[in-house]
Amino acid sequence: MQLVDPRPARAIPIRITPLIDVVFILLVFFMLTSRLLPVDHLELANNTAQSGTTTGEPLPTLTINTQGQVQWQAQALPLDRLLVALEQAGVTEVNLTTEPATSLGHFTATLSALTANGIKPHWKRATKPTP
Repeated sequence: MQLVDPRPARAIPIRITPLIDVVFILLVFFMLTSRLLPVDHLELANNTAQSGTTTGEPLPTLTINTQGQVQWQAQALPLDRLLVALEQAGVTEVNLTTEPATSLGHFTATLSALTANGIKPHWKRATKPTP
C-alpha cells in the first residue's frame, strides 16, 4: 500500500505572474512615496542644527564655470584666490552652483576646498536655461 503519490516525471512549472504583480506593486509604491519636485539648495551635511544665517542676510552664491573658475561678486576667480577672498570677507557659508556644462571634477575640487577651509557649502542643482 502506497501512502504518497509518486512524483511526476516532468518538471513542475514555476508561475511567474504573482511575482510580476508584487514587483509592479512595489514599483508603484516607491514611485508614489518618492519626492518628485526639484530641490533648490541641498545641504550636503546631515547636521541641521545650525541652518541659515544669524543676521538674516542672504548667503553669497558661488557659480563654478566650465574652466573651473568660480564666479563671485561679478568676478571669475581661480580657486586659490577665491578662498583668500572669502576668508578676508569673513564668509563661512555659501550657496554653490555650477554652469550646466561644468565638469564633475571642477565641482568636486571646489566643494572639497571650501569644506577644508571651514566654509559650509549648500549645493544648488544647475538647470539648463529654458528657451
